[in-house]
Amino acid sequence: MGTISRVPHGRREVLKVAIEAPGATPQLYEINLKQSLQDNIRDFCERWNVQNPTFYALQHYDSKQYITERTRDEVKDGAVLKLAIAPWKEVERLLKQLKRPDTPEEKIMALKNLSVMSSDPTFANEFVTKEGIPWLIGAVEKGSCQGESLAYALTAFLEIMDHGILVWEDVLTSEFIKKIANLVNKTGNADATILQRSLGILECAVVNSQQMYQEISDAIIVSNLIAHLQRSNIEIQQNTIALINGLFMKAPSDKSKISGRRKISDTMAQRQFRTVILNHVIRTPKAIGAEMAHQLHVLQVLTFNMLEERMMKRLDSNIQEEREKLLELRNIAFDSSGHTSPLSKRPQLNAPFNDRDFKKLGFDEYNNPVLDFQQTPPGVLALDLMIYFARNQQDVFVRLVLENSSRDDKHECPFGKSSICITKMLCDVLKIGEQPTETGQDYYPMFFTHDHAFEEFFCTCILLLNKTWKEMSAIKDDFDKVLSVVRDQVVSALNSKPASLDSFKQKLQNLNYSEILKKRQQEQADKEQFDAQAQPVVDLQKEIQPEIVEIIKQQRLNYLKDGTVFHKISNKRLRDKSRWFCRLSPNHKFLHYGDVDDSMTSSPAIELLPEKLAIADVKDIVTGKHCPHIKNARAHKSTTDLAFSILYDPDEALNFIAPDQKNWCMWTDGINALLSKPMVSQRAKSDLDILLTMEMKLRLLDLENIPIPEHPPTMPSLPSNYNFALPAV
Repeated sequence: MGTISRVPHGRREVLKVAIEAPGATPQLYEINLKQSLQDNIRDFCERWNVQNPTFYALQHYDSKQYITERTRDEVKDGAVLKLAIAPWKEVERLLKQLKRPDTPEEKIMALKNLSVMSSDPTFANEFVTKEGIPWLIGAVEKGSCQGESLAYALTAFLEIMDHGILVWEDVLTSEFIKKIANLVNKTGNADATILQRSLGILECAVVNSQQMYQEISDAIIVSNLIAHLQRSNIEIQQNTIALINGLFMKAPSDKSKISGRRKISDTMAQRQFRTVILNHVIRTPKAIGAEMAHQLHVLQVLTFNMLEERMMKRLDSNIQEEREKLLELRNIAFDSSGHTSPLSKRPQLNAPFNDRDFKKLGFDEYNNPVLDFQQTPPGVLALDLMIYFARNQQDVFVRLVLENSSRDDKHECPFGKSSICITKMLCDVLKIGEQPTETGQDYYPMFFTHDHAFEEFFCTCILLLNKTWKEMSAIKDDFDKVLSVVRDQVVSALNSKPASLDSFKQKLQNLNYSEILKKRQQEQADKEQFDAQAQPVVDLQKEIQPEIVEIIKQQRLNYLKDGTVFHKISNKRLRDKSRWFCRLSPNHKFLHYGDVDDSMTSSPAIELLPEKLAIADVKDIVTGKHCPHIKNARAHKSTTDLAFSILYDPDEALNFIAPDQKNWCMWTDGINALLSKPMVSQRAKSDLDILLTMEMKLRLLDLENIPIPEHPPTMPSLPSNYNFALPAV
């Protein structure tokens, strides 16, 4: 009897399914969850007269995956299952057909079934237990499987190993590796399935077995892999790139060993390899899938990482070659015969540096420019890129240096410092030195279009910095700001995935300083708008808004206390030469007003204003056409818009025509504030918005670049008691 499975409390004890027995239609059956799976199978076989129940197991009807005690919880009510031959019995049958087949066709069919069933982990485990893997490896080594049968055998082997039941190092043999490598090294029209599986096996072996690396690396002719990339089969291309990536990543870094890393990197640096990747993988009508994009991402990251050694190396003045590069840079820039070969006269190791020339070149340590290359990154990589630019774009380089050296020191864009900082920035943007991510799919097609793509990329960026420097009218103190803008320009252009370096340059042409500024402002506005929608921010705005409204109110009342000159009103027209003055008393209880002379230059004192109106007597304020002095008069629209009246007991009104829109807003807001009414002018709304925004920015300043949650964190529940005690000291 099988073991009884315990059912958790509250869980159903019966599972209703349909089971299809061999040669019969599916039958309804209730699986007893309290009993073991084998007991349920025995019960089902007894009900439907199926002999030898121990020979059977349950499978999912669609996926043909075996159900075990561990996976039975995945079965749902209403599922359709299949009563199939048990995995141990199926393995016995297949091994018998493989070892002692009656006909060649029976062996091929057995291998075909094996390749299909190996994807099931339960079957694969049984096959491993019954020593099926050694038979597969022996069959490949002896060559007893050829053509179609070999394709099935390799498929089965790869499927079983993918389950992680066995360790690759414990399974692989030297002879097996040689056989698989020979299949990969063939450049003719090899069977696609055999080649695909062989590439997959070698890639998995390289990644999972450091001990087998050297053997696989020696057996593989890396240059022959290029031929596989030219095939139209995407899986073969994908597995080929994966194998190249695996060989490169797992190559030993110990220089005392045969450098597999150098062997692979030399192949990756070949123009043929780059051209094949570009024309047969990237520039094809077929869409690039997620896995292929990942392999291209890994390949490009590994290619960039070939620069890491130079990036992390400081310049050593005792190395003749590196010292010569510095002197050559100076010679190309300032030698009157700059168009001659820069190496026609090799400088001496101990030749002194010309501090005047290196200052013009824009080095910080112009007395000893070697010191400028001590920071890593970018190390001597910056010098490599500078000398590439000077040699390959000599006229542009000379013009750039002379143009900047002819400016005054304040406005000079230092070439040396710019090049070093640009190199460091590019290393950071492209993440040189970092390992490829498990799920990364980002790659840049333009770096496959040139033999020296990174160097050309640098040349474009150093010219971009000089162009942006001019657009910003920058001075030396603005260097970091210019570099920040250039970084945004480069990142924005790269994000568009330009197909070539020319496309990249064209993108940069459209991303001038003005565009970057607009983009930054828009991003900031979008961020502020997004943050403003967060509930904690909304709650904070509601909390501080009354404070802001009070500030505006006090400002309006202070304006009224200062007073304003108004024009007198007649029934016919506005009399320009007759004016009166009105102001609020310091205690906010009275409005004092009276006529003033046209020659008045300062605000009259309250004592000089004969009339006054008590605020306590004011009933309301009306504006525009609702004013008594406008309602029955033919007033111009501009006059109507500036009119307001203060209504007071019993039925009197103090009528105003404001001199301008600002005064109209100030006075109407002030009177409303005195009457404890909302300030509704457009200026009040604008002031509230500006002040509230400024206050929110100040209060959220410490949260810069910190995401604000939609909702505040939940408060923890209160403790069961408050009997707290400090630990004994």
